[in-house]
Amino acid sequence: MNSLIQALGTAVGAVGMPPTSGGDTGASAPFGGLRTLVVQQTSLDRPRETWSKKMDFLLSVIGYAVDLGNVWRFPYICYQNGGGAFLLPYLLMAVFGGVPLFYMELALGQFHRSGCISIWKHICPIFKGIGFAICIIALYIAFYYNTIMAWALYYLLSSFRPTLPWTTCTNSWNTVNCYRYLSSDQNVTWSNLSTSPAEEFYTRQVLQVHLSSGLHQLGSVSWQLALCLLFIFTIVYFSIWKGVKTSGKVVWVTATFPYLVLLILLIRGATLPGAWRGVVFYLKPDWQKLLSTTVWIDAAAQIFFSLGPGFGVLLAFASYNPFHNNCYKDALVTSSVNCLTSFLSGFVIFTVLGYMAEMRQQNVDVVAKDAGPSLLFIIYAEAIANMPAATFFAIIFFLMIIMLGLDSTFAGLEGVITAMLDEFPRLLAKRREWFVFGLVCVCYLGALSTLTYGGAFVVKLFEEYATGPAVITVVLLEVIAVSWFYGTSRFCNDIQVMLGFYPGCFWRVCWVAICPCFLLFIIISFLAFPPEVKLFNYTYPPWTTVLGYCIGVSSFICVPSYMVYYLLNAKGTFKQVQTPMFLTIPSFISIRSSLGEG
Repeated sequence: MNSLIQALGTAVGAVGMPPTSGGDTGASAPFGGLRTLVVQQTSLDRPRETWSKKMDFLLSVIGYAVDLGNVWRFPYICYQNGGGAFLLPYLLMAVFGGVPLFYMELALGQFHRSGCISIWKHICPIFKGIGFAICIIALYIAFYYNTIMAWALYYLLSSFRPTLPWTTCTNSWNTVNCYRYLSSDQNVTWSNLSTSPAEEFYTRQVLQVHLSSGLHQLGSVSWQLALCLLFIFTIVYFSIWKGVKTSGKVVWVTATFPYLVLLILLIRGATLPGAWRGVVFYLKPDWQKLLSTTVWIDAAAQIFFSLGPGFGVLLAFASYNPFHNNCYKDALVTSSVNCLTSFLSGFVIFTVLGYMAEMRQQNVDVVAKDAGPSLLFIIYAEAIANMPAATFFAIIFFLMIIMLGLDSTFAGLEGVITAMLDEFPRLLAKRREWFVFGLVCVCYLGALSTLTYGGAFVVKLFEEYATGPAVITVVLLEVIAVSWFYGTSRFCNDIQVMLGFYPGCFWRVCWVAICPCFLLFIIISFLAFPPEVKLFNYTYPPWTTVLGYCIGVSSFICVPSYMVYYLLNAKGTFKQVQTPMFLTIPSFISIRSSLGEG
């Protein structure tokens, strides 16, 4: 208790903070600092669960940030946008946009020790709808993201046989257009109508999209995929039902195993004939591409979705840290590991694509025409099938895909669980296992549409519209609320109390100006250049665009809805409740002051 009193006294003498609640609008600055630390004293009265080890936290954050997108999205975007030249806008967007947002969320979660909903009572109560919007977005992601792992599990189970089923054209699902097309097959004539056995296994056996004519007619649920997804969610439940004490142990396997597999595949890929062709294609810089706005848009979007601020996960994970943990160092280490993993994955993918180009006697760009899951489940699966020891490499590759996805699912659902338990502690704190069970059941039922014959079309729709624009808009509001309403000066004082040093001018400028511009740039580009959504031979009709935007707005609508709810339930006139709802009135004078401090 004496150490707590000394800490309170030191903070009051060292920093002057604005008041942290509407009831203290006339309080002096030192009293505002004291109020901020009283939150910590309250948290001591009710001990919060913490990570067993520091590495549990680091591996959980790395496992969350390093997901399937690092393996398929970054390599594709890199070669599509100028190869090695793309690394320049990518790094710039990371330094000035992605990493500052990453650091901000870790610091917020660790200081206030709250999930993405209840944290707003400490920051800016009227923006509490942001937390509810984040939870809905996380549910939408769970509806489709885990289906990709179900596909990978189907592949994994199909790999336990001497001859992989996607290597031949003699199976029941194959068509007359199926041909094995390698340089050793001299009698094969490849045409525009020809399909590879790997493509037909993916589209006709796993997805069965040929039985669906589009989103208007999805067809029946595939019972094989339904069982695979049930198994995935069973693993998820027993990994997170007890909290970070259990999930922190599971990530020692799920977060490290993918790196072992990436290393094995990199060494194997580098020894394949034609591997150098893929590496050259991956890294050869095309500096003219940098003059295109699209390249910068792709760089900004890639680093944002790769690091993953705004999904409530970083707030939740950091809230279980010790109060004085060095989250600044954690942010730099984990974000660096994430970016380097993306770069490494490019070599793993393109050494194999170079090998495929060599075997087919084609250019690498022809082989690498597929993007997204097709790059893994068609091109890479076909390459593995034509390697020596194909069964072994197929097993470890699809195990890696599953584990990359599991880490992100653990994190996404933990963000929701932490938010709800912190917001409704009396109702849910002692019923965590049942709440997690109910949440997993809701996610499974919500994913049933993605398990139909046209489920791949639903996955694509969710990926393009349901999460991207909504979460970027939510993060933009989050940055504005923290930097402009809560105040950069106050936020930096919080970090100083927690870490012992005041953030430098670079971080303050990023939080106040650069990050909002960074996010606004992505939002405007999405609205100005809406993506043309197409999957296989199916072009999404205009009504699906409306449907997609409706799904996206359904989560974001929580923000203005809660603002209206807050104002309607606030007592007194608007002028009387103005300060409590914002905690601090935005002032560009105070912003300039905060930039000039330190």
